[in-house]
Formats: sequence, structure tokens, C-alpha cells
Amino acid sequence: MKALIRGCAVAMAFGVFAAAPALADGYKDCTKIDKASWKPASEAEAKAKEAGYEVRRSKVEGSCYEVYGVKGGKLFELFYSPEDLSLKHTIAK
Repeated sequence: MKALIRGCAVAMAFGVFAAAPALADGYKDCTKIDKASWKPASEAEAKAKEAGYEVRRSKVEGSCYEVYGVKGGKLFELFYSPEDLSLKHTIAK
């Protein structure tokens, strides 16, 4: 009986950790081109600055450039396509 309970607990823990990436709130699908063809991340940051955001940092999220910026006192996550630097998605925090 203890083995059955332990097995169920392990299966539940595995299910929680396997689903964790799906719980992220980011946008991850911006382009299908190879990373070697991507434009520089600094250009995505420049686009955000042109749009009036104070850029805090940026990173690669899936196949997108995720730029964290502040505008009007609110934090935003901006997702740019590294292919053409088009804004694909915005999340207000």
C-alpha cells in the first residue's frame, strides 16, 4: 500500500513539473527562422524606446525578443519578432 501511495505521489510531482513551462505567461512564438538570421536584440530595445518605453532589460523567450519596459509608471513585457522586429504581443504587469 505504501508503495502505491509513494508511486502516486511521484507521478503527481512529475505532472506538476512537466506542466510548469505551460504555466509561464510569456509569448514564445515569433518566428521560425534560424537564430543566425536574427536581427540584434539591441534593435528590439531601440524599437521599444522609440515607442516611449524606458527599457529595463531584454532576453530571448522562445523565438522572441522579450523587452521589459516601463511606460506611464507601469511595467510591460513586449515581444518582438527577431526576424523583422515587429511587435507581436504586449503584456501589462
